[in-house]
Amino acid sequence: MKQGNIDIIEEVNDEINSALKDPRGLLIHQRRLAFCLSIGAVALIEQYFEKKEVLKTGARVNHEWLKKKKDNVKKLISNQITIPVGEIKNIDAFLDLAYEIEKERNEWAYGKKVLEETLKEKINLFLNFKKKIENE
Repeated sequence: MKQGNIDIIEEVNDEINSALKDPRGLLIHQRRLAFCLSIGAVALIEQYFEKKEVLKTGARVNHEWLKKKKDNVKKLISNQITIPVGEIKNIDAFLDLAYEIEKERNEWAYGKKVLEETLKEKINLFLNFKKKIENE
């Protein structure tokens, strides 16, 4: 697997741990979490494709794709992999998780503060996504 995606996931885990341990709370980490969880979701998908040996050489998944309708995402991803997207086990579940992470990214990154509980939910969503990818 590409070291780049491994490094990204490690960095995302570091930011999550830092945010969770910060005595000031999660809100001080909101923007960093928005960016980290987004890039982390992309790295998880690419890592999964690499593990299955279906990612084309030099291919990338764009985080912007992940908030599109699932059929459109699948069309975009199909150009990045060597097999039909429908043959990828659990692709729908993975895209659903990625969508949930990505859909509010810009509001979190550039908008006003959200509830701390909302940030915890996104972190848990990412960690669940990571666990599902690792167990595949």
